[in-house]
Amino acid sequence: MSKNSDHPIRAVAFDAYGTLFDVHSVMSLAEQICPGRGEALSMLWRQKQIEYSWLRAMSGRYKPFWEITRDALRFAVARLAPELAPAAEARLMNQYASLSAFPENIGALRELRALGLPLAILTNGNREMIEVSVRSSGMEGLFAHLLSSESVQTFKTRDAIYDLGPQALGVPVSDILFVSSNCWDAIAATWYGYRSFWINRTGAPLEVLDTAPHATGSLLTEVVSYARERLA
Repeated sequence: MSKNSDHPIRAVAFDAYGTLFDVHSVMSLAEQICPGRGEALSMLWRQKQIEYSWLRAMSGRYKPFWEITRDALRFAVARLAPELAPAAEARLMNQYASLSAFPENIGALRELRALGLPLAILTNGNREMIEVSVRSSGMEGLFAHLLSSESVQTFKTRDAIYDLGPQALGVPVSDILFVSSNCWDAIAATWYGYRSFWINRTGAPLEVLDTAPHATGSLLTEVVSYARERLA
């Protein structure tokens, strides 16, 4: 655990997909389109989306996250539902553009703002993609910054994307709480120097990467309590 656990929290940065927005809220539509395969399709789609972002970051072959999301869907379809029509693909992509927020999130974000903390989204998503998600989920006006991979042409876990937080928020990285539902993301942020909070919604085991997030919870409301106790 890094020394920044002693620093006050002066800002909060959030991962977007899986943390603020439920990537599996596409599951019901996927089930309508591919009966009996909706859950498997949603899970494989997300898995390949993350894998493709890692591969492109490692090899320096950037492609907008929206296009990676489509590529991942096409892989999942080829594996599980090869008869999917173009119109059905378009419906699934449109659903992804307006993912549901987790039910406690808007209230928790408002509480964090009421504590005087500037909030940011720090995401692999390209700018237009995240703007649409914020609007459709009712989160407009809650974030001081929407920080996108698009501006640095790479993805997590490259330092270039984690650089965006302290640059935009104007405080040392050790004073920023980074919140993610992806354990690997929370750990990478810890390596970089953030205070980290892992939202473990599924009861997953800790990744074996020789470190751990500074805190873990299952809901965004727990981030509020953690931050309140550690304000500057």
